[in-house]
Amino acid sequence: MNDMTGMTGAAADPDAAASTLPHNIEAEQQLLGALLTNDQIYDRVSAIVKTEHFYDPLHQRIYEVAAGRIAKNALVTPVTLASFLEDDSGLKEVGGPAYLVRLAGAALSSHAARDYAKLIHDLAVRRELMALGREITDKAATVDVNSEPDEQIVEAEQRLYQLGEKGQAGSGFQSFLRAVTDAVNVANAAYRRDGGLAGLSTGLDDLDRKLGGLHRSDLLILAGRPSMGKTSLATNVAFNIAKAYQKGALPDGGEGAINGGVVGFFSLEMSAEQLAARVLSEAAEVPSERIRRGDMNEAEFRRFVEAAAQLEACPLYIDDTAALPISQLAARARRLKRTHGLDALFVDYLQLVRPATAKDSRVNEVSEITQGLKAIAKELDIPVVALSQLSRQVENREDKRPQLSDLRESGSIEQDADVVMFVFREEYYKEREKPGDDNLEGLAKWQESMERVHGKAEVIIGKQRHGPIGSVDLSFEGEFTRFGNLARPWQQGQVSDGF
Repeated sequence: MNDMTGMTGAAADPDAAASTLPHNIEAEQQLLGALLTNDQIYDRVSAIVKTEHFYDPLHQRIYEVAAGRIAKNALVTPVTLASFLEDDSGLKEVGGPAYLVRLAGAALSSHAARDYAKLIHDLAVRRELMALGREITDKAATVDVNSEPDEQIVEAEQRLYQLGEKGQAGSGFQSFLRAVTDAVNVANAAYRRDGGLAGLSTGLDDLDRKLGGLHRSDLLILAGRPSMGKTSLATNVAFNIAKAYQKGALPDGGEGAINGGVVGFFSLEMSAEQLAARVLSEAAEVPSERIRRGDMNEAEFRRFVEAAAQLEACPLYIDDTAALPISQLAARARRLKRTHGLDALFVDYLQLVRPATAKDSRVNEVSEITQGLKAIAKELDIPVVALSQLSRQVENREDKRPQLSDLRESGSIEQDADVVMFVFREEYYKEREKPGDDNLEGLAKWQESMERVHGKAEVIIGKQRHGPIGSVDLSFEGEFTRFGNLARPWQQGQVSDGF
């Protein structure tokens, strides 16, 4: 009953094509039969075949129920599955629970299960390719003023990426069982890290504790006024993730990052060379302006060369194309994930990204950009960290700490983001409050204030969908543009000074 034959005449007749889509019922029956006789086979095939890859809807339901039972360490046999499927109309049509018994009895060999799974997966991909090809052809044939060819190319590339990565061109509805399984896997990953992190570590312990790491499919906004260190913090975190990268076997059977990750960095403001100089400055502990001038002593130059050699192996990819449209940014991110892998994406900064098409207002343009960034995070299943500017109204307040209302075009950014963080360095403002040399009392107070805030920075979490808001204190070394973990007084054995 393999319907792979007769495909040539089907091209001219859409109805015939629908009935002769590539599939193999016997392979599906053999795989399900093997599963019903030995549920340990599921571990060998679960990474290859998913519920939606089965052609027969009844086989989809049988596989899904079996997978759910196995996930709970429950027994899978024709008898145990029958009680879950006794009201299934599709099963009744083929003889009821007796069909499950026939599947188990007809299974030839459990050793071939993986081959059957691969065949079922490949045929499902072929069906998706055919459907996608017809859809692209139909759209291209329809001349519509609202559907530009460039947009169709980006959409087709997106669908092909999804098909290549996930074995299906569109997600559609998924069962609650599958959603629950994914949620349990995330919790299990965090539990295996001693309850530490569900996401990627930023390399900054206090920030990790507050965020639980950078979570997949999240859009994180990192905002601040100029000179607060937005880009420095972003490059620090990106470098920490890339530096910690380790490749290995994943729980689903595939290969990927088991620690750290591959990082993509869209630098729309600074050149790749300037960004690399910042990372090198942090790693070599040589001020970046001295790196640019070549003004280094022998020890510093040796550290610089050693840091450069170590960084060559870091999976940190920089794209410094200016004024990139959001559609192109998404296409390049997809391409990077396909060619080198991608575990985290940074965009510096949001207001420099262009919308795909010009809008009637800046608010609508920024809304399209933030929605596009969130879509990239969900589609590629990675955290996206986008930097953002703040409006000048911060400067007019006595307390310069930023808040959500300070975000430029705040409505869409605040709404679409999963996390909104602000970088704040009180030292920057205190430096500009220095009294005159003749005001000795004021100067003494100013110096006391400067000592209190020197070398310290604050990351204020103004919004977090999955956790608490609040502040995180970090250290900041301005000459190396480096953020770090703030050493607490009790860790140094000193008397507390309030920090």
